[in-house]
Amino acid sequence: MGRYLLAHDLGTSGNKAVLYREDGTLAASVLAAYDTSYPYPGWAQQDPEDWWRAFCDSTRKLIETAGIKAGEVCCVSFSGQMMGCVPVDREGMPLGPAIIWADTRAANQEQEIIRRVGMEEIYRITGHRASASYSAAKLLWIRENEPEIYSNTYKMLQAKDFLIYRLTGQFVTDYSDAGGTNLFDIRRKEWSSDICGALGISMDLLPQAHVSADVVGKLTAYAARSCGLMEGTLVVAGGGDGSCACVGAGAVEEGDSYCVLGSSSWISTVNKELVLDEKLRTFNWVHLDPAFYTPCGTMQAAGLSYSWYREAFCQEEKRMAKKAGESLYDLLDGMMEDSGLGAGGLLYLPYLLGERSPRWNHEARGAFVGLDMRTRKGDMARAVLEGVGYNLKVILDILEAGGQMKSLRLIGGGAKGKLWPQILADIWGISLEIPAYPEEATSLGAAVCGGVGIGMYEDYRVVKRLNKTVEWITPREDRTPQYAAYYEIFNRTYEALVPIYQELARVKHPECGGECNG
Repeated sequence: MGRYLLAHDLGTSGNKAVLYREDGTLAASVLAAYDTSYPYPGWAQQDPEDWWRAFCDSTRKLIETAGIKAGEVCCVSFSGQMMGCVPVDREGMPLGPAIIWADTRAANQEQEIIRRVGMEEIYRITGHRASASYSAAKLLWIRENEPEIYSNTYKMLQAKDFLIYRLTGQFVTDYSDAGGTNLFDIRRKEWSSDICGALGISMDLLPQAHVSADVVGKLTAYAARSCGLMEGTLVVAGGGDGSCACVGAGAVEEGDSYCVLGSSSWISTVNKELVLDEKLRTFNWVHLDPAFYTPCGTMQAAGLSYSWYREAFCQEEKRMAKKAGESLYDLLDGMMEDSGLGAGGLLYLPYLLGERSPRWNHEARGAFVGLDMRTRKGDMARAVLEGVGYNLKVILDILEAGGQMKSLRLIGGGAKGKLWPQILADIWGISLEIPAYPEEATSLGAAVCGGVGIGMYEDYRVVKRLNKTVEWITPREDRTPQYAAYYEIFNRTYEALVPIYQELARVKHPECGGECNG
């Protein structure tokens, strides 16, 4: 009989169930999609029951696809979307839609948190700025706007925590997900009585916080019948998707670093000590290994900028590629190669969704600067890739202040190409490592967490054997200094446009002085 680890990656668009063998190889993978509703500007919510259905459907299909017996699954572990707010009653039933990470309706509550606690104090205690994106502001929004739901709430859960309750009957979370609430003391690794007291939030509403590798329960008979696993199967807490991606990328020892290049993008390092930026530009998570922290900076529209550009400007190229039987990406890569370093003097500012770290400016917007009569689509496409690289370098420079990075691992969809990783290496002036499974890092991290939790693996360092580096991309020494000049202009361009962004917001939303969501 084989031994398998079952990881569920509960994302924004669907739940990805992945089965890994003990040696780390992927046995099977199944995706079950679900919807997100956007009833008003700035709102984003999901039905928690859709998560449960997706979990059960994908688990049954996964076991069937892999051709294994349910008893061969050693444990279930999770990676989950973070910074949500799922109010449930004593029976774990959702009292309304889940307010997910992308929801920013709680802008007023964010300001209330800052007034009551202070931005610097929130950052000092939690390792994060106060934000409408985090769970605390969303819970306060419910208290103010849906008092009946608030009064009936027994616990506030995250996405993966809701499924863990359905499987085990236990109300729990882990340190990494707790860190996305603005309510967690990241040094003490416990809920902050100071913040909860200042906000008038009962600590009884918060689930018990665990180390990510803790076995938090076993599958009940009901859960086993629903999803097709064996009653009594061990359930490991797992972690938030960012912390799981960190482990899956192989960032498991002090000094390791990685970059996720997906729709959004972030760069993170592994440190034994909390790293607080004096300007509050970056933030911190607890690593799946609680001995470490992962200082991090996240930009909103990385791969999303490139997909926006393709949809907005490249329909003819899409038809050409289809007719020729070639990849649109290959066609665009050729056009960008012809453009050359600096994209013909064109800069792209990747702020389609405002910006988080390090700008923290929700009014910022995207821009092309430097268009002239010679500008072609290849120049614009390359400017998009370079602009994302410049913006990520701002984060990289802050994180590098604590120690020089010689290399970092690149994961996510953007790691599959050839041109973009090389552009990033040239801009950043450091080598990039491409692991064997760049797009499976999040689920692999959850699986390794499960393996550590049940004693299959001694520690997280096993991932360096399971997800080895298969390619090194080194910066071209003649290009990095040239990119440094563009990088300086990129930052000055952003600063010059800040007052313009503010004026645009006021014109767009005169009724609220530019402070409206959406």
